[in-house]
Amino acid sequence: MFRHFPAEDIEIEHNKRDYYIVAFAFAVVALCFSIDSVASLELQYALGVAGWISLLCLLYGECKYVRAQVFVAVSFATVGENFASIFMEGYTYRLQNVPAFVPPGHGIVYLTAVVLGRTGFFLKYARQLVFFVVLAGGIWSAFALGGIVGRKDEIGTLLFCIYLVYLFKGRSPMVYLGAFFITTWVELVGTSLGTWNWAAIDPASTLTQGNPPSGVAAWYCLVDAVAISCAAPVLNTAARTMSFFGITKNEDPVRNDVR
Repeated sequence: MFRHFPAEDIEIEHNKRDYYIVAFAFAVVALCFSIDSVASLELQYALGVAGWISLLCLLYGECKYVRAQVFVAVSFATVGENFASIFMEGYTYRLQNVPAFVPPGHGIVYLTAVVLGRTGFFLKYARQLVFFVVLAGGIWSAFALGGIVGRKDEIGTLLFCIYLVYLFKGRSPMVYLGAFFITTWVELVGTSLGTWNWAAIDPASTLTQGNPPSGVAAWYCLVDAVAISCAAPVLNTAARTMSFFGITKNEDPVRNDVR
């Protein structure tokens, strides 16, 4: 069950930069959504600019593979946002748009999931954190399904089951473990401040849906999985394109098994 998790006896190193990124991300999510709760469209654009600047600064110290993952995550999530929110109306933002800060925000959220998963704390206590996530997420899902907390949430239970598959069967469980914490924070803060609201009935499945759904981390895990899978092909395609135009670098192709 834990075959893709780090070994219990590995040597742990604590990188202060990783903890700074995590603290920044959690704080900026709350700040951005607080501002957006009263923001005009113009202020949303300003938040978008600030979001892109923040993301680029955070990526400065990352390797090219992580940067490629973030590029894929932002691209895929932005398309998904327009489909799920604007077209399907599975959830609706306050101004009935996709705010300008959302695309860079997805990049920051994805990067935070990656960073959380590689911190010394998460590596050392991976199994304990898994038990916490399963217990806390399971209780939330069960209570939401019965309508004990919030409105009845059938889709949340389904999503939480999918999340567990990602966590225990996926080849990058530490990213998915980190995703649970940052995405739960994003959803709870965002919905409580009215940045967006989930539809009471999921338009695709017609199942009841919480605000937010209890297993909402599964949607973010889909973004994470696509980013992890597509980063290497994106880098190799970029390298071949550069070579075609005579811009060469003496680097080995990126393998799909790099994590």
